[in-house]
Amino acid sequence: MHRGKGMKFVGDSRVPAERKPNIPKDYSEFPGKTEAFWPNFLLKEWLVGAVFLIGFLCLTVAHPSPLERVADPTDTGYIPLPDWYFLFLYQLLKYTYAAGPYTVIGAFIMPGLAFGALLLAPFIDRGPERKPSKRPVAVGMMLLGVAATIFLTWESVATHDWEAAAEQGKIKAEAEIDKESEGYKIFTEQTCVSCHGDNLAGGAAGPSLVDTGLSPEEVAKIAVEGQGGMPAGIFKGTDEELKVLSEFVSSVTAK
Repeated sequence: MHRGKGMKFVGDSRVPAERKPNIPKDYSEFPGKTEAFWPNFLLKEWLVGAVFLIGFLCLTVAHPSPLERVADPTDTGYIPLPDWYFLFLYQLLKYTYAAGPYTVIGAFIMPGLAFGALLLAPFIDRGPERKPSKRPVAVGMMLLGVAATIFLTWESVATHDWEAAAEQGKIKAEAEIDKESEGYKIFTEQTCVSCHGDNLAGGAAGPSLVDTGLSPEEVAKIAVEGQGGMPAGIFKGTDEELKVLSEFVSSVTAK
């Protein structure tokens, strides 16, 4: 058999005769539907970002951050409040089935299941449709998550005691305290620190003892007989210790 005799060559139209690089068409071939990334599109993005940045800066100037007093680890009556984007989890821990002995359920298991379900939504519903009506599983899970977050956040804001929170976080006058003095030692021994703080600035459980304007005799009377939310009989020391303590508290003034 001679070379080429009886042989036929068949061509496939799906295979291009000339291989071309995988480069998309130029945007100019789609008039009115696209634009150059640089500088047209990127410039628009920068302008929008600049508007939001300037607006945010104006907002921070008009409404400064609500700073509170310096954190006091000895103030056991202080109730911290998380930032707004964690309020829904904060509210969740108030319910019986997610608090107390069930804190692990409310803090880890329930949020883990919720966020895990949202992460798995694209793998559970893998349909190519883009209309929400044709993606019931993914859309339903997302709407459920958003609704639960909004409801819990709203409940947290509505049920929180904002007046007490503002009072416990109020910046109060500070005083220069001699923590080596005998009066301060008695102050700590009589557990006054638990309500009035180690700097005597007060807290949610007790008022500030800075600049009280009370005489040593008046301070001693309150320490023995109590006043307001402070019951009588808290002071357990001797008369000499009471005198030293009352003179110390009466002498505490702001800087």
